Amino acid sequence: MTNKLLISIFCLLLSLSALAQKDKKKIEEKKAEDKKEQTKQNVEGLVIVPADSALVRKEIDPLRPSKAAFYSAILPGLGQAYNKKYWKIPLVYAALGTGVYFYIDNNKQYKRVRDAYKRRLAGFEDDEFQDRLTDDGLREAQKSLRRNKELSLLVTIGLYALNIIDANVDAHLLQYNVDENLSFKPHYKIDEFDKKGTVGLTMSFKLD
Repeated sequence: MTNKLLISIFCLLLSLSALAQKDKKKIEEKKAEDKKEQTKQNVEGLVIVPADSALVRKEIDPLRPSKAAFYSAILPGLGQAYNKKYWKIPLVYAALGTGVYFYIDNNKQYKRVRDAYKRRLAGFEDDEFQDRLTDDGLREAQKSLRRNKELSLLVTIGLYALNIIDANVDAHLLQYNVDENLSFKPHYKIDEFDKKGTVGLTMSFKLD
């Protein structure tokens, strides 16, 4: 199980590294496209704006997502602080703390059962489970608690990886901004002259 766990962690780190490289490449390609768009000449004093440019890009730091992921890898929550998403930091530590708590608890219970089983094998009959569990029961309890301990560890590692991915994705989203001049507003109107009470729904886009 230890070897599988190490392999899983190694694969996870490789995946995160590949994701960071892929994201960096996409940002560089998008930045090159933006430069091409900026070279378009004005027509009659009006800047040509692509019709599908609903998102307006902020000043881009190509390494920002990688930095955020790196900071969260060093210290969980640090990437969220770098992205100024401070409200996420308690959630990160609550999730990781829960995983660590269950791992420690399962490990503690496992050692109790294991020690009791070893004493019985040595011929002692004074363990704390003497009147509650048979030898077979102790063996099964060890298997169950070992499985729960390993599962808790895997869940904690998964939450740690999720903390890194969250920081990386947030950093990407912060590279974009919706222009305040663009608006999308739903509007409804009840037809007062229709006896059936028909309700109409319209949606309008406003571009100032």
